[in-house]
Amino acid sequence: MLSAEQVLTPAEAFYADSKRVALNDAAGQIAAEMLSPYPPGIPRVVPGQRITDEQVQYLRISMELGTFPFDASGLELTSVRVVA
Repeated sequence: MLSAEQVLTPAEAFYADSKRVALNDAAGQIAAEMLSPYPPGIPRVVPGQRITDEQVQYLRISMELGTFPFDASGLELTSVRVVA
């Protein structure tokens, strides 16, 4: 099960000052965008969550298997937006 701590509300995180970090360096950061690999298209990271190592691994493996990063700001999902 992928679980994460909700640190900020989704709106607070989405509109906060943000920066891009490499996906592999995102663990421990607070997400500023939603990440929903498609298929299945279910959000695995939502704004305001503290990103976990397990989520990073899930996203990395999903991309290697050919999923499309439906909600991500970067189509390669090599980096993600996090709260600055």
